[in-house]
Formats: sequence, structure tokens, C-alpha cells
Amino acid sequence: KLRDRILGLPVMLAVVLTMLWRQVPSVHELTRLICREEFLWCRWLKVSQQALSKRFLNFPAEIFKRVFLDLLPLLKQRALERTRPQPESITLAQKHFSDIFAVDGSCLEALFRKLNSLKDVPAGTLAGKICTVIDLVTHHPVQCWEHKEPLAHDTNFIDEILSFAKTGSLWLFDRGFYDFEFFGNLINQGVAWITRLKSNTKYKVKSVLLISSHIRDQIIQLTGKEGCPHLLRLIEIRFGKTWYRYLTSITDPSLLSALAIADLYRRRWRIEEAFLIAKRLLDLSYLWTGSENGVMLQVWATWLFYAVLVDLGDAVAEELKAPFDRISLEMTFRGLYHFSVAYTKVLAEDPVTYFAAPENKDLGILKRQRQAVHKSRISIEQPQVETKP
Repeated sequence: KLRDRILGLPVMLAVVLTMLWRQVPSVHELTRLICREEFLWCRWLKVSQQALSKRFLNFPAEIFKRVFLDLLPLLKQRALERTRPQPESITLAQKHFSDIFAVDGSCLEALFRKLNSLKDVPAGTLAGKICTVIDLVTHHPVQCWEHKEPLAHDTNFIDEILSFAKTGSLWLFDRGFYDFEFFGNLINQGVAWITRLKSNTKYKVKSVLLISSHIRDQIIQLTGKEGCPHLLRLIEIRFGKTWYRYLTSITDPSLLSALAIADLYRRRWRIEEAFLIAKRLLDLSYLWTGSENGVMLQVWATWLFYAVLVDLGDAVAEELKAPFDRISLEMTFRGLYHFSVAYTKVLAEDPVTYFAAPENKDLGILKRQRQAVHKSRISIEQPQVETKP
């Protein structure tokens, strides 16, 4: 039982986060590392590989989840106190909505089959599916749910979303959550939403808010079997030769214009980027263990690390007075090695100051600016004048 005393929460948290940021490939290598080096806030620790492996299996993932959720309010406060530029559509939406969330599901990778308990599991069996909520204002993950069935449809997480969604919040959904009974329940709870319209959705136009060569903004009533009695707003935006169609419960154009809603939905891509970084950069695509507890321990540790990485990137954006979108989280992560070397040599003390220094521009923390994209002459804030059909 001594391993439970030695490998308690502070040590296990330092061990797991070290495994992530140092990208240690195995528990065996991790054991060698912590027996010889200081790691984060812990001194070197004499422990066997067997003890560490068993602790990974029985250390409750729920504790890591609680650490993550307890840290979020602090990270959110820090983010909201910063003054770096925000996207115009986000700034407008913040005036009317308490939170702006994007949600999506993602399959976990194949189970690690070296455990005796999994030797009869077919090769390639996926570990399950997670559904994660990202705050588009702070860019932090704020909630995560798990389903044992890897091919489960995103709508399996509807009940969790309904329980989590608060009155006055705004949610962005992809078409994996396309369920109008669900959307109607959100409206009844005072929750606003934006999604993409499916081509086979049947509706009739009740009124026209705006018609132009590149924008069509209309109030519609669904006429099919979708099961949503509420009036909805259909926005069609032309980019190049393609029309994109958005459906939203925000029927008042004075709250958000058509272009603001289209721009908000475009920023739903932030959650895809979060999954990319978590799975490919932070190695969530490689599962350490096949036990359900071990998998969720890695999931919560990864989102905890990601949230801290976002906070660091946001602090660098604040230092540079640049939008967060211009910060490369991948290069921030890779730059931690260079900072640690400079810190060891007593050449740097603060990672934010180090990353923002002109002489470290070559680290690539600040993305190169793309060529200016042609902008519409209609402002995102432009009020829309109701037009008779």
C-alpha cells in the first residue's frame, strides 16, 4: 500500500503532465526519468516500474477531472481580464450571451492489448468516443463526456448537453447533432444555437429580413417531421460561387447580423483544432493503457494540459497585443523545450516574456500573416432592415 502514499495526487499529476510535455513513449522510460530527474514541482523519486504501472490502472480518473474543473474558473478569469483583440463576431455575441460554446464528438484510438484482461479483445478495437465542449471566448475545453461505443452517433450525448446548457448561452453544432426535438428543447431552456442546414430540410418562408446578391436572411417555419414548432432563422451566405446555409434560433437580427452568425459558425473550427492538438500533438491518439479508468485518466490529463497550453498562448498574445488566432499552440508547445534550456542556463525566468521577445521570433509562436482576404462591404455589425417578401 505504500505506493498509494508515495504516488498521491500531487506526484501523479506531475508524473502524467511530464509524460505529456516530454512526450515520454512508455511507462518504463518514464520510470527511468523520474528516478533520475526533478520533474515539474517534484524531486526525483525512487519507484519501480511495476508500482507506477499499477498506479496508472487504479488511480481514479475522476480526481484528474475534478482538478481540471477546479482549475477552469481561474483560467477563465485570467482570459477575461486580458485585453488582446477579440474577433468582432465574438465581441458582439458576448453582449447578448453569457457563454459561447462549440461541441463535437471524436473517436478514441485502438485499445492497448498487452493487458491480460484485454487479450481476447479483437485487434483494432477502439477505446470509445468522447464529446467535448470548447468555450469560444477563452478557447478552453470546459466539459467532456465518454461513450463506450466508438461508432456512437453524436446525438447520444444530447441528454448530457441539455443538462449542461445554461439559460442565456449560445451553442454551435455541426450536423452530427441535427435533431430538431433536441433544438426545440434547447429553445425551451432559453439556450440559443447555430447549425448548418441539411439540403433535405423542408420549410416555408414566413418573412424576409434581407435579400442581396450574396446574403439571404429569412424567418422560416419547418414543415416536415422534424418536430420543432418554433420559428427559426435561415441565413444563406455566398462565398465565391458557393452558398452556405445556416440555421439558428436567433430570430432577432438586431442581436446578431447574418454575417456575424456566419462568422461565429466559422469559428466552430476551433474545436476541430483542439482535437487535432490533443490527439496528434499531445499524443491522445496513442493510449497508454486499455483499462477504462486508464483511458479517461489520459483524456482528462490531456485536456488539463491543453487548457494550460491555451492559457500560456493567450498570455503571449496579450504580451504581443495580437489576436489569439495568430498564436500557434503547436509552436508554443515545442518552444517549451527551448525555454527550459534557457531557464536551466539562467537566461530566462518567464515563458511569456521569453516567447514574446523579438530575438525569439524564429520560434514561430506568432503565425505569419496571410495575404489580405477580400472583405464584404457589409459590416458584421450592420443592422438589417426588414424587407417584405
